Amino acid sequence: MLQIEEQNGVKTVKGTVTAQGVSISVYMYFVDGMLIDTSTVQLQRWLIPFYEEHNIDMVSLTHWHEDHTGTAAWLQKNKDIPIHIHPMSIEICRQPASYAQYRKKFWGVREPFEALPYDKKVESRSRSWDVIHTPGHSADHVSLYEAETGILFSGDLFVSPKPKLILKDESIPLTIATIRNVLTYDFEEMFCSHSGYHHNGRKVLQNKLNCLEELSGEIIHLHEQGLSMNEINQEIYPRPQPMQALSNGEWDSIHIVRSVLGEYV
Repeated sequence: MLQIEEQNGVKTVKGTVTAQGVSISVYMYFVDGMLIDTSTVQLQRWLIPFYEEHNIDMVSLTHWHEDHTGTAAWLQKNKDIPIHIHPMSIEICRQPASYAQYRKKFWGVREPFEALPYDKKVESRSRSWDVIHTPGHSADHVSLYEAETGILFSGDLFVSPKPKLILKDESIPLTIATIRNVLTYDFEEMFCSHSGYHHNGRKVLQNKLNCLEELSGEIIHLHEQGLSMNEINQEIYPRPQPMQALSNGEWDSIHIVRSVLGEYV
């Protein structure tokens, strides 16, 4: 159920969840005593042996979503280790899961846990990590960067170069601004929470920026030609994705169009 590999001293732990024709891989990472994200509670029974076999000092969460915080409560109860997240999400983590029912069925029900707020840096055993606020996918999203090795843990910032749908509260313009900021850091290797390890991380993130800028230009061009939001969506995304139906529209391509036009109009 899990695939465990190692790249440049970083252990990558990949799990896959499948339901109703939708299959999504999710990664967490372990480096220098620090665990980055905690995957989903759906994978907890397979993750527990990994947790028990490793000396984990701390957890650093990229954001509050349940496929990243799913087993944080187990780690807190059984390992008694500090868990860090952006300050704005401490209360979310403290409360019982309140996300949509389809997400509870797909990813499982995340149990409450107590998290600590990030400082500007995270110190693991022998390494220092910059905590970069990287909103767009979620308001609380952070990425972790180590200047000495040029490693970036990007959370859900990348995922894929050409998104076909996003969450209703995501922002393409904000993601573009965030990627531009991240590209000012001197990194090459990138560890993504859904697409895994990229040895050429800077290149693939730059490619995503280019794709999003081109997409935004196309949406604005069609808007200026007089097309409605729905017409633009149909023109660019004629084929619906399975997650749209599964999520009752919480994930949808229309949110891409809306977020771009919301910034433009």
